[in-house]
Amino acid sequence: MPSAFTQLPNLLRWRHGHHVLEVQPWGPDSARVRAGVHRVADGLPGALDPEPATAADAAVEVHDTHAVVTNGLLRITVGAAGGLLTATRADTGEELLREEPPHFWWPGARHFESAGGGLHRIEQRFAAYDGERIHGLGQHGHGRFDQKGTVLELQQRNGEVSIPFAVSSRGYGFLWNSPAVGRVEFAANGTRWVADRARQLDYWLTAGRTPADILGHYADATGHAPAFPQWASGLWQSKLRYRNQAEVLDVAREYARRGLPLSVIVIDYLHWRNLGDWDFDRRDWPDPRGMVDELRSLGVEPAVSVWPSVSPLSEGYAGLRDAGQLVATYSGATVHADWPDTEEAPEGIGVAFYDATDPAARAALWDRLQENYYKLGIRAFWLDACEPEMRPGHPHNLDYAAGSGSEVANLYPREHARGIHEHLTAQGETEVLSLVRSAWAGSQRYGAALWSGDIPATFEALADSVRAGLNVAMSGIPWWTTDIGGFHGGDPDDEHYRELMVRWFQFAAFCPLLRLHGHREPRVFHGPIGVGGGPNEIWSYGERAQAAMTAALDLRTRLRPYLHEQLAAGRTDGLPLIRPLLLEFPADRAGWDIDDQFLCGRDLLVAPVLRPGATERRVYLPAGARWRDPATGTFHPGGQWVTAAAPLDTVPLFLRDHADPFTPLREKR
Repeated sequence: MPSAFTQLPNLLRWRHGHHVLEVQPWGPDSARVRAGVHRVADGLPGALDPEPATAADAAVEVHDTHAVVTNGLLRITVGAAGGLLTATRADTGEELLREEPPHFWWPGARHFESAGGGLHRIEQRFAAYDGERIHGLGQHGHGRFDQKGTVLELQQRNGEVSIPFAVSSRGYGFLWNSPAVGRVEFAANGTRWVADRARQLDYWLTAGRTPADILGHYADATGHAPAFPQWASGLWQSKLRYRNQAEVLDVAREYARRGLPLSVIVIDYLHWRNLGDWDFDRRDWPDPRGMVDELRSLGVEPAVSVWPSVSPLSEGYAGLRDAGQLVATYSGATVHADWPDTEEAPEGIGVAFYDATDPAARAALWDRLQENYYKLGIRAFWLDACEPEMRPGHPHNLDYAAGSGSEVANLYPREHARGIHEHLTAQGETEVLSLVRSAWAGSQRYGAALWSGDIPATFEALADSVRAGLNVAMSGIPWWTTDIGGFHGGDPDDEHYRELMVRWFQFAAFCPLLRLHGHREPRVFHGPIGVGGGPNEIWSYGERAQAAMTAALDLRTRLRPYLHEQLAAGRTDGLPLIRPLLLEFPADRAGWDIDDQFLCGRDLLVAPVLRPGATERRVYLPAGARWRDPATGTFHPGGQWVTAAAPLDTVPLFLRDHADPFTPLREKR
């Protein structure tokens, strides 16, 4: 009887009938697993870099009843009879992950159900483990740090960012290497990954002694972040919205007059005549080059909002349509979102979306951005609504250059950022950052800085944002931020909201980006979208709040050299700036339960205040270090809880051992 296994150089293949499974070493302590019907294809869209060089210690062994692929710490065993796969640690034999069918007969652990046209509905099932914790998976609004017990849709939405990479407390990392729409279920009786329609099953598995090892392997496999721009680590000023050039310059001048350091000012949407013009409406922005020059003279970087939406009224629509560079439906229609534009456009006019999965479409977009923004001196782009935000969101009906919407839709935000990054670097730019509302696996390599999306202006949303940011950090995206104060609403004259604004600002002061943004009261709407709102500058919230935010801004200014040092180290080791305690102190099991405080880099423990009216909070100090209170100089042993004072102008901080990340302010106010 012929063997179910075929041993090829650096690859194991198992076959039963039409079902084919391939296991291949893929980077240190890692392997790529693919399965399909009849064949396994190369070249499908995914997150993995080209095949790495084979590790010297990688080995494939075939026996009568099973076969084994070993690569460093990772060992994968495949049974001959059923093709079931088990992953263990090669040094200890400890089980990491095991395929487990839901039924003894049908379906199996890997299930393919034909959807026509070479596509299948695909399921991959694994055993569940009591006590396992799952972190990562992108950004979600459910307010949980541990993803165990959740069901997550694999689909991009505003504020819901699908990055299908998970880090397990059992010592493995798992990348579902498919941009297909689907879901993942981390249930008590099993884990199930589902692609609604895809061509084959594809995932990447890595083992690590620590979670930090796992994130390092993931960065090696999907790409490391570039250099974090020096200009990006200061204060970003934004609101919905500055209506014209005069408003932008007035705000920048007022920051300078008050002696408040400002790094970036953001020009939000509707600065154009129509979506898809990617240009300034000269009626409101008569001299954008002069505006850019004055902002630069003040030390301020201008950033502009770039949407992927294209109105039929825009200058770019016909050319993109005729070149086949718009996302179409299977019936050929290119307009599929009823979206308001400027007040002059008919309300609810349907808009199209340029196809970010098409290199030619990315080049066509860049031609417009280069002509209308980059040549004016603008190099920072805010890639808003880049899920893309379609209403209704039915990706199964869409046809992209890279494939059907069902199988590639989640790829869109990464490819959008890719186009900006590749074209800016081709211009010789060495510091590229795009602020994005959505991302996918590998977005970090293209300078994507993710933010929290349009979230409520509440203390509950602030607490949820901390946990969401920690999961983004565990998803391999090192650059993340949030709308300080939340997006939807917030009255600058309300004392309760002013307290929230201060506490949110204090939290954001330790994130990679410090960004004021939101749709403040009194809000103005055109149809369902906001077109204007109240003030959102530091001085808009009264003297007490201004003083507290200024104190946090001073801390941020003193921290900037440390932040860049930590971000530069992260380029090599794959670690994010904001880190859950488990990343630095994995041996302290109590730290795995902490989801409302974090480390900023290696040495700074931050415990943001997340409850209204609080003037103190409990802080856990991880075991494995001594912790110094910078206000008193007192050292505390790790592995204990302390109560820290937290008046409105104070965020509890502790320094690791003898570290001192704060540089003196050059000028005192």
